[in-house]
Amino acid sequence: MTGPKSLIILDSMTLRPPHTSSSSRTPRIAALDYEIAQEQVAALGRMGRALEAALAALAEYDRSHGTKDAARARLVRDASDALWCFMVQREAFGLRDPRPVIRDYRVPTEVHNRMGAFGRR
Repeated sequence: MTGPKSLIILDSMTLRPPHTSSSSRTPRIAALDYEIAQEQVAALGRMGRALEAALAALAEYDRSHGTKDAARARLVRDASDALWCFMVQREAFGLRDPRPVIRDYRVPTEVHNRMGAFGRR
């Protein structure tokens, strides 16, 4: 009667994935957390560089042209979009105060006021 008894035991067993000890699981989670943090920091850096480039393009246009035309309006829109993206990325880190960014990047008032306003492209 070994056969049916074995089937009964197998039928009542619960299958679970192999249990790993917490010590072997923690380094894997820590490594994943580290990679996620690295990507967040890299994204924040990319957004910061994009904001700097957009603000520099606007400042250069103002120095060389000084007129308010469609090309300048596009540069203001691009800078405000870059500012918005940068602020969103900062908020993902829990940095909610925009004042240091506005001050440190010397964001023009018109760019700051337009931030988050998405119109026709």
